[in-house]
Amino acid sequence: MAGVIVYGTPPYGLVEVPAGAVQVSPIQAGSTALESLADGSLDEAVIAAPPGTAERDYALAQALRTLKPGGRLTAFAPKDKGGARLKKSLEAFGCEVFEESRKHNRICTVERPEHLTGLDEAIAKGAPRAVGDLWTQPGVFSWDRVDPGSALLLKSLPPLKGKGADFGCGIGILALSVLAAPEVAALTLVDIDRRAIEAARRNVTDPRAAIVWGDVRQAGLTDLDFVVMNPPFHDGGSEDRALGVAFIETAAKALRKGGTCWLTANRHLPYERPLAAAFSKVELKAEAGGYKIYEARK
Repeated sequence: MAGVIVYGTPPYGLVEVPAGAVQVSPIQAGSTALESLADGSLDEAVIAAPPGTAERDYALAQALRTLKPGGRLTAFAPKDKGGARLKKSLEAFGCEVFEESRKHNRICTVERPEHLTGLDEAIAKGAPRAVGDLWTQPGVFSWDRVDPGSALLLKSLPPLKGKGADFGCGIGILALSVLAAPEVAALTLVDIDRRAIEAARRNVTDPRAAIVWGDVRQAGLTDLDFVVMNPPFHDGGSEDRALGVAFIETAAKALRKGGTCWLTANRHLPYERPLAAAFSKVELKAEAGGYKIYEARK
Protein backbone atom coordinates (compact mmCIF):
# COMPACT_ATOMS: atom_id res chain seq x y z
CA MET A 1 0.00 0.00 0.00
CA ALA A 2 1.35 3.40 -0.98
CA GLY A 3 1.79 6.01 1.73
CA VAL A 4 -0.51 8.51 -0.01
CA ILE A 5 -4.25 8.49 -0.68
CA VAL A 6 -6.55 10.69 -2.73
CA TYR A 7 -10.30 10.97 -2.24
CA GLY A 8 -12.01 12.12 -5.43
CA THR A 9 -10.58 13.83 -8.49
CA PRO A 10 -9.07 17.28 -7.88
CA PRO A 11 -9.59 19.77 -10.72
CA TYR A 12 -6.49 20.20 -12.85
CA GLY A 13 -4.01 22.61 -11.31
CA LEU A 14 -5.87 23.10 -8.02
CA VAL A 15 -3.78 20.94 -5.69
CA GLU A 16 -0.86 18.58 -6.18
CA VAL A 17 -1.59 14.86 -5.95
CA PRO A 18 1.60 12.84 -5.43
CA ALA A 19 2.34 10.14 -7.96
CA GLY A 20 1.15 6.72 -6.87
CA ALA A 21 -1.63 8.03 -4.64
CA VAL A 22 -4.26 5.35 -3.96
CA GLN A 23 -7.84 6.33 -4.81
CA VAL A 24 -10.24 5.93 -1.86
CA SER A 25 -13.40 7.69 -3.06
CA PRO A 26 -16.46 5.43 -2.70
CA ILE A 27 -17.84 6.72 -6.01
CA GLN A 28 -14.83 5.57 -8.03
CA ALA A 29 -15.42 1.96 -9.00
CA GLY A 30 -12.62 -0.33 -7.86
CA SER A 31 -11.18 2.12 -5.34
CA THR A 32 -9.77 1.10 -1.97
CA ALA A 33 -12.10 1.55 1.00
CA LEU A 34 -10.76 4.33 3.20
CA GLU A 35 -12.26 2.51 6.18
CA SER A 36 -10.02 -0.50 5.51
CA LEU A 37 -6.75 1.40 5.99
CA ALA A 38 -4.91 1.03 9.28
CA ASP A 39 -4.60 3.78 11.87
CA GLY A 40 -1.48 5.91 11.47
CA SER A 41 -0.32 4.09 8.35
CA LEU A 42 -0.07 6.90 5.79
CA ASP A 43 2.15 9.90 5.09
CA GLU A 44 -0.25 12.08 3.09
CA ALA A 45 -3.91 12.43 2.13
CA VAL A 46 -5.58 14.65 -0.46
CA ILE A 47 -9.33 14.97 0.04
CA ALA A 48 -11.90 16.48 -2.32
CA ALA A 49 -14.31 17.08 0.54
CA PRO A 50 -17.93 16.06 -0.10
CA PRO A 51 -20.64 18.73 0.36
CA GLY A 52 -22.83 17.06 3.01
CA THR A 53 -21.80 17.78 6.60
CA ALA A 54 -21.91 14.20 7.92
CA GLU A 55 -20.29 12.79 4.78
CA ARG A 56 -17.58 15.47 4.75
CA ASP A 57 -16.65 15.16 8.42
CA TYR A 58 -16.65 11.36 8.09
CA ALA A 59 -14.16 11.50 5.19
CA LEU A 60 -11.93 14.02 7.01
CA ALA A 61 -12.00 12.00 10.23
CA GLN A 62 -11.17 8.76 8.41
CA ALA A 63 -8.30 10.46 6.59
CA LEU A 64 -6.87 11.91 9.81
CA ARG A 65 -7.21 8.48 11.45
CA THR A 66 -5.06 6.88 8.75
CA LEU A 67 -2.29 9.51 8.86
CA LYS A 68 0.84 9.21 10.94
CA PRO A 69 1.45 12.06 13.41
CA GLY A 70 2.99 14.81 11.32
CA GLY A 71 1.39 13.45 8.15
CA ARG A 72 0.02 16.00 5.72
CA LEU A 73 -3.67 16.43 4.91
CA THR A 74 -4.84 18.68 2.09
CA ALA A 75 -8.62 19.11 1.91
CA PHE A 76 -10.53 21.34 -0.48
CA ALA A 77 -14.03 22.11 -1.69
CA PRO A 78 -15.85 24.85 -3.60
CA LYS A 79 -16.70 27.75 -1.29
CA ASP A 80 -20.46 27.27 -1.80
CA LYS A 81 -20.34 23.47 -1.39
CA GLY A 82 -18.76 23.01 1.99
CA GLY A 83 -15.47 24.79 1.42
CA ALA A 84 -16.36 27.65 3.74
CA ARG A 85 -16.80 25.15 6.59
CA LEU A 86 -13.66 23.06 6.05
CA LYS A 87 -11.39 25.04 8.36
CA LYS A 88 -13.89 24.91 11.22
CA SER A 89 -14.33 21.14 10.82
CA LEU A 90 -10.59 20.51 10.89
CA GLU A 91 -10.04 22.82 13.86
CA ALA A 92 -12.74 20.88 15.73
CA PHE A 93 -10.57 17.77 15.31
CA GLY A 94 -7.69 19.59 16.99
CA CYS A 95 -5.76 20.58 13.85
CA GLU A 96 -3.91 23.81 13.19
CA VAL A 97 -5.12 24.85 9.73
CA PHE A 98 -3.50 26.85 6.94
CA GLU A 99 -6.26 28.03 4.61
CA GLU A 100 -6.09 29.61 1.16
CA SER A 101 -8.48 30.36 -1.69
CA ARG A 102 -7.90 29.37 -5.30
CA LYS A 103 -10.19 28.87 -8.31
CA HIS A 104 -13.37 29.35 -6.23
CA ASN A 105 -12.21 26.67 -3.77
CA ARG A 106 -11.10 26.83 -0.14
CA ILE A 107 -7.98 24.72 0.39
CA CYS A 108 -6.98 23.68 3.91
CA THR A 109 -3.63 22.11 4.79
CA VAL A 110 -2.78 20.56 8.15
CA GLU A 111 -0.12 18.42 9.74
CA ARG A 112 -1.80 15.69 11.74
CA PRO A 113 -1.24 16.44 15.44
CA GLU A 114 -0.26 13.79 17.94
CA HIS A 115 -3.64 14.03 19.64
CA LEU A 116 -6.97 14.41 17.86
CA THR A 117 -10.46 15.02 19.21
CA GLY A 118 -13.92 14.07 17.96
CA LEU A 119 -12.88 11.48 15.36
CA ASP A 120 -15.00 8.70 16.79
CA GLU A 121 -18.09 10.91 16.91
CA ALA A 122 -17.66 12.09 13.29
CA ILE A 123 -17.07 8.54 12.08
CA ALA A 124 -20.16 7.31 13.92
CA LYS A 125 -22.33 10.07 12.38
CA GLY A 126 -21.20 9.19 8.86
CA ALA A 127 -21.17 5.41 9.21
CA PRO A 128 -23.63 2.89 7.72
CA ARG A 129 -26.83 2.56 9.72
CA ALA A 130 -30.34 1.19 9.63
CA VAL A 131 -33.11 3.69 8.88
CA GLY A 132 -36.34 1.85 9.43
CA ASP A 133 -35.97 -1.55 7.81
CA LEU A 134 -33.18 -0.56 5.40
CA TRP A 135 -29.43 -0.08 5.65
CA THR A 136 -28.02 3.14 4.27
CA GLN A 137 -25.23 5.70 4.80
CA PRO A 138 -24.88 9.49 4.63
CA GLY A 139 -23.59 10.48 1.20
CA VAL A 140 -25.67 7.94 -0.70
CA PHE A 141 -28.33 9.54 -2.91
CA SER A 142 -31.45 10.30 -0.83
CA TRP A 143 -29.88 8.26 1.95
CA ASP A 144 -32.50 8.83 4.68
CA ARG A 145 -35.76 8.85 2.70
CA VAL A 146 -37.37 7.64 -0.50
CA ASP A 147 -36.89 10.44 -3.01
CA PRO A 148 -40.10 11.69 -4.74
CA GLY A 149 -39.06 10.45 -8.19
CA SER A 150 -38.53 6.91 -6.97
CA ALA A 151 -41.75 7.06 -4.96
CA LEU A 152 -43.72 7.96 -8.08
CA LEU A 153 -42.02 5.19 -10.06
CA LEU A 154 -42.88 2.68 -7.32
CA LYS A 155 -46.54 3.66 -7.62
CA SER A 156 -46.43 3.37 -11.41
CA LEU A 157 -44.53 0.12 -11.96
CA PRO A 158 -46.62 -2.87 -13.02
CA PRO A 159 -45.49 -6.39 -12.04
CA LEU A 160 -42.50 -7.12 -14.26
CA LYS A 161 -41.31 -10.45 -15.63
CA GLY A 162 -38.18 -12.04 -17.03
CA LYS A 163 -34.59 -10.86 -16.68
CA GLY A 164 -33.95 -7.24 -15.79
CA ALA A 165 -31.67 -4.62 -14.27
CA ASP A 166 -31.86 -1.70 -11.90
CA PHE A 167 -29.52 1.02 -13.18
CA GLY A 168 -28.23 3.26 -10.39
CA CYS A 169 -29.83 1.00 -7.80
CA GLY A 170 -28.92 2.99 -4.70
CA ILE A 171 -29.68 1.04 -1.53
CA GLY A 172 -32.13 -1.23 -3.37
CA ILE A 173 -35.55 0.38 -2.86
CA LEU A 174 -36.72 -0.09 -6.46
CA ALA A 175 -35.19 -3.57 -6.59
CA LEU A 176 -37.18 -4.74 -3.57
CA SER A 177 -40.41 -3.70 -5.30
CA VAL A 178 -39.41 -5.32 -8.60
CA LEU A 179 -38.48 -8.59 -6.90
CA ALA A 180 -41.91 -8.75 -5.25
CA ALA A 181 -43.19 -9.91 -8.67
CA PRO A 182 -42.87 -13.72 -8.83
CA GLU A 183 -42.31 -13.76 -12.60
CA VAL A 184 -39.05 -11.82 -12.32
CA ALA A 185 -36.38 -14.42 -13.09
CA ALA A 186 -33.27 -12.35 -12.35
CA LEU A 187 -32.37 -8.77 -11.49
CA THR A 188 -28.93 -7.14 -11.73
CA LEU A 189 -28.44 -4.11 -9.50
CA VAL A 190 -25.69 -1.71 -10.59
CA ASP A 191 -24.40 1.43 -8.87
CA ILE A 192 -21.13 3.34 -8.93
CA ASP A 193 -21.33 4.21 -5.22
CA ARG A 194 -19.67 1.54 -3.08
CA ARG A 195 -21.63 2.67 -0.02
CA ALA A 196 -24.93 2.15 -1.85
CA ILE A 197 -23.80 -1.28 -3.05
CA GLU A 198 -22.80 -2.36 0.44
CA ALA A 199 -26.20 -1.24 1.76
CA ALA A 200 -28.02 -2.95 -1.13
CA ARG A 201 -26.24 -6.21 -0.34
CA ARG A 202 -27.70 -6.05 3.16
CA ASN A 203 -31.15 -4.93 2.02
CA VAL A 204 -31.68 -7.15 -1.04
CA THR A 205 -31.06 -10.77 -0.12
CA ASP A 206 -33.30 -12.36 -2.75
CA PRO A 207 -31.32 -15.10 -4.54
CA ARG A 208 -32.54 -13.77 -7.90
CA ALA A 209 -30.55 -10.56 -7.34
CA ALA A 210 -26.96 -9.95 -8.48
CA ILE A 211 -25.41 -6.76 -7.08
CA VAL A 212 -22.58 -5.09 -9.00
CA TRP A 213 -20.34 -2.18 -8.03
CA GLY A 214 -19.51 -0.37 -11.25
CA ASP A 215 -20.42 2.15 -13.91
CA VAL A 216 -23.76 1.37 -15.55
CA ARG A 217 -22.33 2.50 -18.89
CA GLN A 218 -19.70 -0.25 -18.68
CA ALA A 219 -21.81 -3.02 -17.16
CA GLY A 220 -22.06 -4.95 -20.44
CA LEU A 221 -25.57 -6.28 -19.84
CA THR A 222 -27.50 -7.65 -22.83
CA ASP A 223 -30.75 -9.39 -23.78
CA LEU A 224 -32.73 -7.96 -20.84
CA ASP A 225 -36.51 -7.97 -20.68
CA PHE A 226 -36.70 -4.78 -18.61
CA VAL A 227 -34.68 -1.98 -17.01
CA VAL A 228 -35.83 0.28 -14.18
CA MET A 229 -33.95 3.44 -13.30
CA ASN A 230 -33.88 6.80 -11.62
CA PRO A 231 -30.86 8.13 -13.53
CA PRO A 232 -28.49 10.65 -11.92
CA PHE A 233 -28.12 14.08 -13.43
CA HIS A 234 -25.34 15.43 -11.22
CA ASP A 235 -21.63 14.72 -11.48
CA GLY A 236 -19.39 16.12 -8.76
CA GLY A 237 -22.19 18.40 -7.58
CA SER A 238 -22.82 20.00 -10.99
CA GLU A 239 -25.80 19.22 -13.21
CA ASP A 240 -24.82 16.98 -16.10
CA ARG A 241 -27.79 15.97 -18.26
CA ALA A 242 -25.54 13.81 -20.41
CA LEU A 243 -25.45 11.27 -17.56
CA GLY A 244 -29.18 10.62 -17.87
CA VAL A 245 -28.91 10.41 -21.66
CA ALA A 246 -26.08 7.87 -21.29
CA PHE A 247 -28.27 5.77 -18.97
CA ILE A 248 -31.07 5.83 -21.56
CA GLU A 249 -28.74 4.81 -24.39
CA THR A 250 -27.18 2.06 -22.26
CA ALA A 251 -30.62 0.72 -21.34
CA ALA A 252 -31.61 0.56 -25.01
CA LYS A 253 -28.48 -1.43 -25.84
CA ALA A 254 -29.04 -3.81 -22.93
CA LEU A 255 -32.67 -4.63 -23.79
CA ARG A 256 -33.89 -7.27 -26.21
CA LYS A 257 -36.27 -6.19 -28.96
CA GLY A 258 -39.61 -5.59 -27.27
CA GLY A 259 -37.99 -5.05 -23.87
CA THR A 260 -39.08 -2.09 -21.75
CA CYS A 261 -37.36 0.66 -19.80
CA TRP A 262 -39.16 2.32 -16.90
CA LEU A 263 -37.63 5.69 -16.06
CA THR A 264 -38.35 8.47 -13.57
CA ALA A 265 -37.02 11.98 -14.20
CA ASN A 266 -37.37 15.54 -12.98
CA ARG A 267 -39.90 17.40 -15.07
CA HIS A 268 -37.32 19.96 -16.25
CA LEU A 269 -35.04 17.32 -17.80
CA PRO A 270 -35.54 17.05 -21.59
CA TYR A 271 -35.30 13.28 -21.96
CA GLU A 272 -38.07 12.99 -24.55
CA ARG A 273 -35.71 13.38 -27.51
CA PRO A 274 -33.09 10.79 -26.43
CA LEU A 275 -35.89 8.38 -25.45
CA ALA A 276 -37.52 8.77 -28.86
CA ALA A 277 -34.15 8.26 -30.57
CA ALA A 278 -33.32 5.08 -28.62
CA PHE A 279 -36.75 3.38 -28.44
CA SER A 280 -39.54 2.56 -30.87
CA LYS A 281 -42.35 3.60 -28.51
CA VAL A 282 -42.34 6.00 -25.55
CA GLU A 283 -45.31 6.67 -23.24
CA LEU A 284 -45.65 9.16 -20.42
CA LYS A 285 -47.23 7.03 -17.68
CA ALA A 286 -47.42 9.47 -14.77
CA GLU A 287 -46.59 13.05 -13.83
CA ALA A 288 -46.77 14.50 -10.33
CA GLY A 289 -44.77 16.53 -7.85
CA GLY A 290 -42.28 17.74 -10.45
CA TYR A 291 -41.49 14.24 -11.78
CA LYS A 292 -42.36 12.23 -14.89
CA ILE A 293 -42.56 8.47 -15.41
CA TYR A 294 -41.89 7.00 -18.85
CA GLU A 295 -42.27 3.52 -20.25
CA ALA A 296 -40.05 3.08 -23.31
CA ARG A 297 -40.24 -0.02 -25.49
CA LYS A 298 -37.39 -1.12 -27.76
